[in-house]
Amino acid sequence: MRLLGTLKTPCPANQRDLIYKVMLHETRREGVYAYLYLSPDALFCSYDYHYPDLEDALENWAGEVEHWTQIDDPLPHCQHDCPLPVRVKGRAEGAPQWGKYEILENGEWKDFIP
Repeated sequence: MRLLGTLKTPCPANQRDLIYKVMLHETRREGVYAYLYLSPDALFCSYDYHYPDLEDALENWAGEVEHWTQIDDPLPHCQHDCPLPVRVKGRAEGAPQWGKYEILENGEWKDFIP
């Protein structure tokens, strides 16, 4: 399960970057990943954190997020931090072309430039 939330007020990630939204991705074996985005329109995260469970992650972001929207888990070979069905081109075939992406649209994989 994944939860996507927009922050009420951008929070500092460090001395120069602000976080505008966060996605929590609960996995069966590895706990919960928090993906942090540096713009309201970002599709890929710039930072991430790990929590042992969803309760800890939600507690950490309580009061910071306007509302949570549940989204589907990523499809096989797709980017876990992207809310859209996007994957590295060639990854499913075992020959990833790093830096090149494709998106699933109407049941077909098409080139995608973020």
